[in-house]
Amino acid sequence: MHPNPAFRLHGSPKDDRALMERLITEVGFGMIFAATPDGPRVAHVPLRSTGDGAVQFHLARGNALTGHLGGVNALAVINGPDAYVSPRWYGDDPSQVPTWNYVALELEGPVRRMQEDGLVDLLEALSAREEARLPEPAWTMDKLEGDLRRRMLSAIVGFEMEVRAWRPTFKLSQNKNEAQRAGVIAGLEESGARAMAEMMRGLG
Repeated sequence: MHPNPAFRLHGSPKDDRALMERLITEVGFGMIFAATPDGPRVAHVPLRSTGDGAVQFHLARGNALTGHLGGVNALAVINGPDAYVSPRWYGDDPSQVPTWNYVALELEGPVRRMQEDGLVDLLEALSAREEARLPEPAWTMDKLEGDLRRRMLSAIVGFEMEVRAWRPTFKLSQNKNEAQRAGVIAGLEESGARAMAEMMRGLG
């Protein structure tokens, strides 16, 4: 989390939580970090928020983290849009320097292994979420049958993190004045960073 409190969320707890949940759902992908006997490791995973304070994910059985996650504290990171910000976009102010605007969410908490029925529910939810963003017909889990289904499920392990710390960073030039922010938005749009420009309009 960025040390400057200007880049944190300042709405109501309910609104801030809803925004963080939305980021998890819309991005849908993140990183899991944990310590292992061989040193720190990271895994890149699709993520699902349960909506009640937990996030779920799955790993290949052979992943370096899989054998060490059950019962340990881990860190999940979800990255939203990011973009370079040029000092030119602030106007005629020689004191300005380059920076980077970005959105990120850190989640920390204990992790437990899921049973197979929980893993199946997770896989069905993830595929339904992503298939809904594509043209029909959607792919569904029932297309996997018999031995193929068993082999696919045995190759992965499901996990659930109970999130005890939510640490968001929404660095959207909140520490700049209105004219400078307008210049940054215009510069971002011109350079093709439209997702960041839209987020600055909506959340800055």
